[in-house]
Amino acid sequence: MRRRSTVSVVAQNIYDDDEFFAAYSGLPRSVHGLDGAAEWPTLRDMLPPIAGRRIVDLGCGFGWFCRWVAEAGARSVLGIDLSENMLARAAADTADERIAYQRQDLDAVELPTAGFDLAYSSLTVHYLTDLDRFMATVHRSLVEGGSFVFSAEHPIYTAPTAPGFVMDGAGRQTWPLDGYLREGPRTTDWLAPGVVKQHRTIATYLRHLRMAGFEVTELVEWGPSAEQLADAPEWAVEVERPPFLLVAARRPLIEPLIEPAAGDDIGTVLA
Repeated sequence: MRRRSTVSVVAQNIYDDDEFFAAYSGLPRSVHGLDGAAEWPTLRDMLPPIAGRRIVDLGCGFGWFCRWVAEAGARSVLGIDLSENMLARAAADTADERIAYQRQDLDAVELPTAGFDLAYSSLTVHYLTDLDRFMATVHRSLVEGGSFVFSAEHPIYTAPTAPGFVMDGAGRQTWPLDGYLREGPRTTDWLAPGVVKQHRTIATYLRHLRMAGFEVTELVEWGPSAEQLADAPEWAVEVERPPFLLVAARRPLIEPLIEPAAGDDIGTVLA
């Protein structure tokens, strides 16, 4: 297994907090991998063909996605994460020589130019403070026609100053929403005290993608399907507000300039 460390500037690294990491390791998505992530079937359907592709997983965690794409025939896979705990677990569970892991801070991540066909990131971008730089770096790392597929906590989920369902007078659960247009850090107690996430509106995510040069091909405000609710009725509360934003984008192909032949009318050629 190849592994090298490239990070020197350390952002908030909550996953290397012992209390947080122990709690996170007990979540269904940590125990069961991709099958434990309710949004995975939808996210999987947004992916391009995997076989023969060079793939980077930004915020790879335990390496579940890295191993999945390798099994699906990826040519090479690079998993990047800030957490030493995550990378140690990923390396221990990985035996495929096509998969390499690196420790980097995604706010300062360095990626090879045109080094990948697909960039993927699951529930990580809402931790990043420099989204402009991140999006530009990802765009530059993709070949023309390459894909970027990611998920984030939905802005309706991240916006409230005190996120959580409350019971109204009629006994219905509601999600109070405040501060939606007030973007910036939100500090919450999720598995451990003092977890900092960055709230952004949907429009801001789309603006960052457009400014980096991406074209968005699909956007899903995820909620459980009827089939999922039949299997897991406890997810019914997620219908009241979308927990996840799923986005597929691509680096457009550059259309070749068509040189007119001698005697051709330029207007006819461009038409």
